[in-house]
Amino acid sequence: MQLLSSRIILQPPKCPPFPSLKTNNSFSQNPSSSSSSYSSFSSSHTLSANPPPNRKKFILKCRGSEYFEKQRFTKPSEETFTPQSLGALPPRVFVGHSIYKGKAALTVEPKSPEFVPLDSGAFKLSKEGFVLLQFAPAVGVRQYDWNRKQVFSLSVTEIGTLMGLGPRDSCEFFHDPFKGKSEEGKVRKVLKAEPLPDGSGHFFNLNVQNKLLNVDENIYIPITKAELTVLISAFNFIMPYLLGWHTFVNSIKPSDTSRVNNTNTNSRSGADLEWSR
Repeated sequence: MQLLSSRIILQPPKCPPFPSLKTNNSFSQNPSSSSSSYSSFSSSHTLSANPPPNRKKFILKCRGSEYFEKQRFTKPSEETFTPQSLGALPPRVFVGHSIYKGKAALTVEPKSPEFVPLDSGAFKLSKEGFVLLQFAPAVGVRQYDWNRKQVFSLSVTEIGTLMGLGPRDSCEFFHDPFKGKSEEGKVRKVLKAEPLPDGSGHFFNLNVQNKLLNVDENIYIPITKAELTVLISAFNFIMPYLLGWHTFVNSIKPSDTSRVNNTNTNSRSGADLEWSR
């Protein structure tokens, strides 16, 4: 028996020529063609690059690539950071009030309190804020040697003492920065506020004895009633912030008011029970 073999060769169909750019937006199918899938296009006019005068031009320009290329090749030093770009981090602001006199200059600056996080996610005040006094002796007319400045930190209680000074009242504060440490007694700071003889204000006198640096400095500056009034007004404003109470106020939410109602009576604190009477 003889086996017949055959070879089938598959050839891809020939594609019709690409339609000409000349068209009248219609096409006709050649019925005599062996394949009904091929069509021939006829044209009566040539497409123009310019639209008809009665149609408006719509231009779409994409600048996305320019934006990403700019972001890609921008140097870190050229980036601009705003408070919004830093998220929850507010900008740091330094403020102060200065008094200049012939013998010395005094600068008053508030310092913020410190907080520590708790396991519950809340925060607790760890250190109250204070007011920093900086005394600089004069070395000429309106010239002061800030390299020789001496500082004194006023606590909230000491600030309250200054705020309560009468025209004839005086007060004295003593600080030892190394109290309770091995260097205790080697640095001694005494700040006195005494009334002026004519009753026009107070003398602020700071004496610093530092045996570690072999320094014995005595700086005094007169503060008028008006200048003391300005300081007291600033102290009144800043006091709640030094105590950290502003953070508590900012953390209060309307939902917190239902806390007492949802708490078991047996677990309430004495303050809650007293307030609910």
